[in-house]
Amino acid sequence: MKILILTHSFNCLTQRLFVELQRRGYELSVEFDINDAVTCEAVELFNPDLILAPFLKRRIPENIWRTRACFIVHPGITGDRGPSALDWAIMKGVPEWGVTVLQANAEMDAGDIWASEVFPMRLAPKSSIYRHEVVEAATRAVLTAITRFESRTYRPMPLDYTRPDVHGNLHAPMRQIDRCIDWQQDNTLVILRKIHAADGSPGVLDSLFGKPYYLYDAHHEKKLSGKPGAIIAKRDSAICRATIDGAVWIGHVKQRQNNESTLKLAASSALQHHLTEVPEIPLDPIAGTAADTYQEIWFEKKHQVGYLHFAFYNGAMDSGQCERLREAYLKATSSDIRVIVLMGGADFWSNGIHLNHIEHADSPADESWRNINAMNDLVHAIITTERQFTIAALQGNAGAGGVFLSLAADYIYANARVILNPHYKSMGNLYGSEYWTYLLPRRVGSARAYALTQNRLPIGAAEARDMGLIDDCFALSPEDFRTKIVTIAEMLAAAPDFPSRLQQKIQRRQQEEHQKPLHSYRNEELQRMQLNFYGFDPSYHVARYHFVHKIPYGWTPRYLARHRRH
Repeated sequence: MKILILTHSFNCLTQRLFVELQRRGYELSVEFDINDAVTCEAVELFNPDLILAPFLKRRIPENIWRTRACFIVHPGITGDRGPSALDWAIMKGVPEWGVTVLQANAEMDAGDIWASEVFPMRLAPKSSIYRHEVVEAATRAVLTAITRFESRTYRPMPLDYTRPDVHGNLHAPMRQIDRCIDWQQDNTLVILRKIHAADGSPGVLDSLFGKPYYLYDAHHEKKLSGKPGAIIAKRDSAICRATIDGAVWIGHVKQRQNNESTLKLAASSALQHHLTEVPEIPLDPIAGTAADTYQEIWFEKKHQVGYLHFAFYNGAMDSGQCERLREAYLKATSSDIRVIVLMGGADFWSNGIHLNHIEHADSPADESWRNINAMNDLVHAIITTERQFTIAALQGNAGAGGVFLSLAADYIYANARVILNPHYKSMGNLYGSEYWTYLLPRRVGSARAYALTQNRLPIGAAEARDMGLIDDCFALSPEDFRTKIVTIAEMLAAAPDFPSRLQQKIQRRQQEEHQKPLHSYRNEELQRMQLNFYGFDPSYHVARYHFVHKIPYGWTPRYLARHRRH
């Protein structure tokens, strides 16, 4: 069956569905929803049996939905309608939410229902719930809907609000006045829900130092307090603002400027000139995790195993974060442990260099150079570890340099839900570094390494395991995945032949160093990166600008729009 995926962007849900449907043998092509004429042309070229719309911001043209089966993936329970479904659910603190697959018709979100799934809600940012609960529920619902569609006998359920099992309703788009924080009245939980409900987009509009800023990336603070609304502390990327019953950390902000695009930046960076009198309250990452506070990097040790967590917002790692993580890693290697597990964050493992902070720098080329070298220093430290075995435990997705960071570990395990993008080329033909020319062929061979970096397509954890890119993957809940990793790490640390296996690792690294030193791989990669950053071809800088400012695509890339290749 031919399925055209019609979407606003190739986001985490679209990529997951692409991988799952490709795995099941469907013939797929992707078209970005740019305008009606482009969409109609795509349908004519591909002639799909089914159109799947996992992420749209506009209606499907009537001449298409009247003549083709069009499935809309709506992030709401049965009967829920409107563009702010997940926002309202988070703001209201509902205990349960869901995803519905419905057929497009004349009314938005009111078509016949082909499948639905529900899930328990948690107190978390919208972007996190979307990446985990929504993506999982949507995947199950879409696969169910397609199976029913293929049967040719299933009749979808019309939306009927008189049914007792239909609990959703039509709601208005959420406005900034609905999200507005009253620092003198709202308690910490209310503020967290407001910022959580706007995380990713559009943010909560607020005032900082007399200027309008959108707030994102909120975290609870249990111990600190002060005058409600006042900035009372800073730490790494975040600032801490007092509430009427405690405080919240705000990790990222974006200044609002009329008729001008601005960047989402780490709060401590965007506001640095106003924070000179604000006290820095650091946390030693090696001292372990502190409950109910903001912490990007923390280290835990148990049963000869150390677990190094690095939960960076959206998986992006700027120069300072890379340097702090490397410092924490080196301290971990000097402790009395046999295994180091690199845990990444719950939402992302890593997505490599921090494009927003690079774009914001006085010299994006210089900051790109600094950032990639900081990443390389971190990867080098992991590759050359001789006192411990290292495990990369991928709880969340990884992309670009983040994938190659994981390859620096001795063993790699992923949750089966994880999507990997082991390539850089989409960012203006960026060549990439992080010793990928050493690490990737070492895992999958030269031919497959070339294919992975050139085709620019996402791969699932199961496909990554089958090709040898990772060692294994497990279809487990996030909690059960972490438990599984603990078991694997402790078994490795307690293995009777641990000393001999460690010696074999050291000898292999010495042999490979003799064949071609690590600095040769690094220098060759950086020569190509230097051309990306400082050369005559501006493709990387143009692509980065478009990416960070979220400029809509003018066309669908040919590696996705297979119907346009000829």
